[in-house]
Amino acid sequence: MSLPSIEVRKLFERIQQGERLEVVDCRTPAEFRSCHATVARNMPLESLDVKKVAKERAEKPGEPLYVICGSGVRSTMACEKLAAAGVKVVNVEGGTTAWTSAGLPVVRGRKVIPVDRQMRIVAGMLVVIGVALATVYPMSIYLSGFVGVGLVFSGVTGICPMMAMISRMPWNQGTGGAACPVVPAK
Repeated sequence: MSLPSIEVRKLFERIQQGERLEVVDCRTPAEFRSCHATVARNMPLESLDVKKVAKERAEKPGEPLYVICGSGVRSTMACEKLAAAGVKVVNVEGGTTAWTSAGLPVVRGRKVIPVDRQMRIVAGMLVVIGVALATVYPMSIYLSGFVGVGLVFSGVTGICPMMAMISRMPWNQGTGGAACPVVPAK
């Protein structure tokens, strides 16, 4: 299905003209806290309640929900899920990366390692530990094999249980009321 999309500058122009548009950022709370468009609120993809959003949006049937992420991949996935539930959505092209590159206003917080990189670090460490331990305890090689199978499963299905687990770690959770400096548009 072809999803409607909008460039970041066009979205910002519409907001500047006074249009009240609802923009949601579907990245993890930690990614959202580190840097997000000033107009966005966080609605993480991994905990997206499509039925709840559809019910809320039923009160605003003609108004689309603008979905942004880091680069456009997760927002496309979120848009597909929401559109399948009957929600009118618009994908924000290029995500927060394009938004910041365009010099548009963002809220910056504490910098964190993105969850996908955290997952690769953990997977790599588990493989190295499994191989190292296998020199003493041969059965430990199965740890590395298990991680490999998990990565293949993730690649084939698009579902990554390890990333879901890491995204639930305390340092990847939002605190709700963090005061972050606003960086104005250039």
